[in-house]
Amino acid sequence: QVQLVESGGGLVQAGGSLRLSCAFVGRTFSSYSMAWFRQAPGKEREFVAVTVWSGAFTSYPDSVKGRFTISRDMYKNMVYLQMNSLRPEDTAVYYCAATPTGTALADESTYRYWGQGTQVTVSS
Repeated sequence: QVQLVESGGGLVQAGGSLRLSCAFVGRTFSSYSMAWFRQAPGKEREFVAVTVWSGAFTSYPDSVKGRFTISRDMYKNMVYLQMNSLRPEDTAVYYCAATPTGTALADESTYRYWGQGTQVTVSS
């Protein structure tokens, strides 16, 4: 089994920055692609960022590209999401997710394991 525990959410003003962390507990961290998704009130969960097992490939949707950066620490079994130039529309619950596959990584149905989520609120 895999457990994912997010931290680092909070309240920030527009234009500010936050770094989310996700601790991976359980199986071999290096075998999993890791992603971040988010869900705003009344909206569907959406893909935010992904990094494959080696960290050599990352992907982002246009809505966060250039502002958000995903990274992983293979020694600490951690995944991070650095969020800069935050906007009110970034307000959501952010979820960490893990999958042993390397395809369809923007599709939430690909992910087997999910964290409990951490709230990010950006005020205008």
